[in-house]
Amino acid sequence: MFDQFPKTRPPLPREIEEIYTACYKANRQGQTPMSSVSNKLESWLHKQVAKDIAKKRSQNTTLEIGAGTLNHLPFEPAAAAHDIVEPFKELYEESPLLGRIRNIYTDIAEIPEHYRYDRITSVGTFEHICNLPEVAARCGLLLSPNGSLRIAIPSEGTFLYKLAWRLTTGLEFRMKYNLDYGLLMRHEHVNSATEIEELLRFFFTDIESRVFGISKSLSLFQFYSCQNPDLEKCRRFTPAPPEKSPT
Repeated sequence: MFDQFPKTRPPLPREIEEIYTACYKANRQGQTPMSSVSNKLESWLHKQVAKDIAKKRSQNTTLEIGAGTLNHLPFEPAAAAHDIVEPFKELYEESPLLGRIRNIYTDIAEIPEHYRYDRITSVGTFEHICNLPEVAARCGLLLSPNGSLRIAIPSEGTFLYKLAWRLTTGLEFRMKYNLDYGLLMRHEHVNSATEIEELLRFFFTDIESRVFGISKSLSLFQFYSCQNPDLEKCRRFTPAPPEKSPT
């Protein structure tokens, strides 16, 4: 399972690379008709992740991985502390919700080793991460003793999910740019839902899951709540921090 990691992201054609950032923001913010429909369906992802605290003021500390445009924050009450990992500053820098964020990291490896979070959340991100075993292991080490990792992902790798994006955002992308959206999807979604579940079950002892559909193979989205990480396994797959240069 681990031999294929870290994965190499397929390069984008120049024509898609030139419009990549603008398209990504438009998609996340639902600025086109089909992305607006997609966002409405994807609200299921956000609601599942936020379900544990959605109806009460949160005193929990939360780390959100892949915060993007901060579009998950409206689904959660203000937290005692909400940190994010997001490498693309362009996505969140103009968000009116930025004031709710305590710390911003470009990589999970930047987070101090002594930090602990009651919740680590992620919506539509784990399918994008090339070094996913390292990230999942680090999540386990950053959780407080009773903490949980709560992630929601598309059912990448299933026929139903592929059909859904081909008939919506894929078709819209082709009509607008005369370019193949599949090339963008292959660049972005480097991990399948099955691979993600296998990794979660390797690092965590207690896992609950739900699907938006009939089954995992016949669904659009999947949700996982993970607790009780195997700390020995997590340490084994977490790179040692770089040694500090002598002063």
